[in-house]
Amino acid sequence: MAGTSRHDREMAMNAKRQLSECSDPIERLRLQCLTRGSSGIKGLGRTFRVMDDNNNRSLDFKEFMKGLNDYGVLMEKDEATALFQHFDRDGSGTIDFDEFLITLRPPMSKARKEVVMQAFRKLDKTGDGVITIEDLRGVYNAKYHPKYQNGEWTEDQVFRTFLESFDSPYDKDGKVSCTWQVTHDEFMNYYSGVSASIDSDVYFILMMKNAWKL
Repeated sequence: MAGTSRHDREMAMNAKRQLSECSDPIERLRLQCLTRGSSGIKGLGRTFRVMDDNNNRSLDFKEFMKGLNDYGVLMEKDEATALFQHFDRDGSGTIDFDEFLITLRPPMSKARKEVVMQAFRKLDKTGDGVITIEDLRGVYNAKYHPKYQNGEWTEDQVFRTFLESFDSPYDKDGKVSCTWQVTHDEFMNYYSGVSASIDSDVYFILMMKNAWKL
């Protein structure tokens, strides 16, 4: 399913084009993420999560700047300050990065969100809010994968590669490699990226239904 490389290439090219004409700081950051493909916003979320040493799911300005730099986002300090202040609505000096990432996602129509949720619920067989290798057994058929067919990979290797496809190529943080799981937010972040490259609701919904046999 993660074979959306053509959409990724088109989206990256469109994002780069729009970036040169865009002045809104939120939109500029969104476009910089989308130049990295469907996993771009999810990858930024992972970088922020690594920065969150005390697990309070919030970042101060210094952590925010370091996260942007670590992820390779090019942004002037005054632009980053304006962005941070936009999200620091109560003036506390920290921002909730879950709220930040939700705002950063390219908007999806209600119909698109619903079909993404259907796919997640189907894959999350155990209902614990994450998709794991165990969840994929019996839902995602590894036997059609060419590397499984030629004996190069085991079923688990196919599953791991599938889960890893939700990771940004710029963002191999080791966490997924240890746990091999995708959270609800990561799934939504990924598909909001895919959605950004598809104009038609009908086509997006059809693609999801075909991919996941919904």
